[in-house]
Amino acid sequence: MVPIADDVDTPAVLIDRDILDRNIARMSTAVAAKGIALRPHVKTHKMPEIAELQLQAGAAGLTVATVGEAEVFVDHGADDIFIAYPLWLSARQADLLRKLTARARIALGVDSADGAANAAAKLAGTAAAIDVLIEVDSGHHRSGVRTEQLLEVARATRDSGLRLTGVFTFPGHGYAPGKPGEAAELERRALDDAADTLIAAGFPIARRSGGSTPTAQLAATGGVTELRPGVYVFGDAQQLELGTCTPDEVALTVAATVVSRHETANGPRRIILDAGSKVLGSDRPDWATGFGRLIDHLDARIVALSEHHATVVWPDDAALPRLGARLRVIPNHVCLTTNLVDEVAVVRDAKLIDWWKVAARGKNN
Repeated sequence: MVPIADDVDTPAVLIDRDILDRNIARMSTAVAAKGIALRPHVKTHKMPEIAELQLQAGAAGLTVATVGEAEVFVDHGADDIFIAYPLWLSARQADLLRKLTARARIALGVDSADGAANAAAKLAGTAAAIDVLIEVDSGHHRSGVRTEQLLEVARATRDSGLRLTGVFTFPGHGYAPGKPGEAAELERRALDDAADTLIAAGFPIARRSGGSTPTAQLAATGGVTELRPGVYVFGDAQQLELGTCTPDEVALTVAATVVSRHETANGPRRIILDAGSKVLGSDRPDWATGFGRLIDHLDARIVALSEHHATVVWPDDAALPRLGARLRVIPNHVCLTTNLVDEVAVVRDAKLIDWWKVAARGKNN
């Protein structure tokens, strides 16, 4: 069991620098071996320090979800950004994008003819300076066009004066037990079919962008041209249960203290930690075994979260932790956790070595 540095108050987000570096190198090597570009999604960590490590490891550029995130990372030196979202631009966002194009290559997503027309109208003379990718639905059934809508959206994009360069998708249906392989194959088919259809109609499609952490290493060579995983830098309890990572590949945990303990015949043996939904997030898919996991006690289960309490049911054959014991929690969905704190503690060998600001925290538009 790795101790928690004494100079860190709980609850606090911890990043193990050595594991982080290994995770970044592992994904970079795996994707490069397929001849595919890596464009990591930085909404997971929201930290320029980690983005810089990813770029130094060979990432072709960065993916963000919002114009605000794009601004933060361009301000910190990133020069190739894809906003992988079907934006409905406001005048303020369009003005900011115009300014960003002077310092970086910017791409954005659309998934409707109206969305393309709105983007072109708001961007005016800058429209041709921004790459546009059409989002296609590869089975997740969230945003993204269906096959029969594709040419309509492509023609509207071109006719509006936007520069259509690719297609993208998100295989989010791979976030379930036994589903990553199927989702990766559906992603490949959707991107290939969409690109082939557009190329046959005279559109110069060069980018086929996909990927998620569960499916990234399953991507087939010769289909997708770039992958956008995000969670791989940290791992989380969902990835652990999906088998995408192992406990020794989890780089981010939340340090928590046992503030209450109950070992009675009148209820479950349980402890209460001071890390609730305001630091762990409350995301729990229906297949998950709890609201997170304890990295050093994987048989324990977090059965409930309040804002500042985590209720942990303890195995009958294990000693209940003492009051004041400090434990490390793996959040279910790590992207929520980083957006809930202002800074994170960077540690190595259980020693605090730095604090990193979550610079893009709250940049949700």
